[in-house]
Amino acid sequence: MKQLQINEVAPRDGLQIEAVFVPTEQKIQLINALLATGLARIEATSFTSPKAIPNLRDAEEVLRGITRRPETRITVLVPNEKGCERALSCGVDEINLVMSASESHSRVNLRMTPEQSLEKFANILQIASGSGVFINASLSTAFGCPFEGDIPMDQVLRRVDQLINLGIQGITLCDTTGMANPAQVGNLCEAVLQRWPDTPFTLHFHNTRGMGLANALAAWQAGIIRFDASLGGLGGCPYAPGATGNVCTEDLVHMFEQMGVNTGVDLDRLLSVAATLPDLVGHDTPGQVVRAGKADRRYAMP
Repeated sequence: MKQLQINEVAPRDGLQIEAVFVPTEQKIQLINALLATGLARIEATSFTSPKAIPNLRDAEEVLRGITRRPETRITVLVPNEKGCERALSCGVDEINLVMSASESHSRVNLRMTPEQSLEKFANILQIASGSGVFINASLSTAFGCPFEGDIPMDQVLRRVDQLINLGIQGITLCDTTGMANPAQVGNLCEAVLQRWPDTPFTLHFHNTRGMGLANALAAWQAGIIRFDASLGGLGGCPYAPGATGNVCTEDLVHMFEQMGVNTGVDLDRLLSVAATLPDLVGHDTPGQVVRAGKADRRYAMP
């Protein structure tokens, strides 16, 4: 049984929409604590315009302040050519690009069509050529669009094909607003793995309608071993109506570990980090295991 690869996205996807700016030093402390848990990848920040995402305006300072560990790859979100140049100057391991499967979400979220996104990706790939940095692309609304509704599987597969033909090395299929269901997830995962068995696919779920863990389980049963997740269940897309937090990292790790599936993550350390989040962001977080304790927790009889 292959070990899972968990990609922690809270430092980027979680903190970007918080009501308060988390100070740079506290971001660094959070990422350093996460690095000690054995996560495969951490999406540390985004090289977006500070005007667009002011909460991540300290991207360079964060990346230069953390203490890297060889077992954990540092990935960042890059929206354009300038962002790519900034990311490369910080020595990141992986760059994550974003486009939408649906036309409407692309126009709202990115202010361009999917075809224009692909043109931009080609330029970014040229800039990153020879750097050795892994290039991943996240395909938003792969399981449904808040404006268009269902997205036909053929349309999703066509977008994936375009990305791979362009030279993208890895693909993340994103359930942007939590519209996916386990049957749908299983069908799409089986289709992409059968068609592109050598491409690393990651699944990115939101728990908007309480199906995040069920969808992750369906993806794993189809053969997926790479998952995005956010500590404490933080996150949500500011341009996707109704989107709430991502599937919770500690809950996801707990589920798989209870099933005997190796995640490579020290769950006790992860829970300790998750317990610090309310003070960091100023509100409670929706994670369940950090409150209830692991399933093997025992109590004294009354």
